[in-house]
Amino acid sequence: MEPTKAPLTDLQQAFLDALMGEAKGKIRDAMRIAGYSDKTPTAGVVSSLKDEIIERASMMLAMNAPLATFGILGVLEDPGALGARNSIAAAREVLDRTGLVKKEQIEVTSNGGGMFILPPKQLDVD
Repeated sequence: MEPTKAPLTDLQQAFLDALMGEAKGKIRDAMRIAGYSDKTPTAGVVSSLKDEIIERASMMLAMNAPLATFGILGVLEDPGALGARNSIAAAREVLDRTGLVKKEQIEVTSNGGGMFILPPKQLDVD
C-alpha cells in the first residue's frame, strides 16, 4: 500500500496554481506570486512538490492535445501558412507526450518457411 501524502499547504497550492497559470512555468515567478520569500531556495520548494508539478504538467499537455490536433489539421487546410512546419513540429511533440503517437505497422511476409523467435541466451557467470 502506498503511503498517503500530506495535504498541500495553502502556500504550496498557490505556488502550483501560479506555476501552471500566471507564471507560465517560471519557478521563481510562481514563488513570488504565491508569497514565498525571495530568499527561499527554489530547489526546496520544487523537490517537495515534484510529483504534483509533473502531474499538473502532464494534465496541461493532455488539455492541449486537442489544440495540437487542430493545429495539424489547420496545416492540412493551409499548408503554405507561415510557420506551418513549426506548428506541425510543436503539435507532434505535444501529441507524442500525451501518448498519441504515430502508429507504425510492420509487415512480415514469408515464402512458406517457418520462423522461430528465441529468447536471448543466458550467460553463466561464476
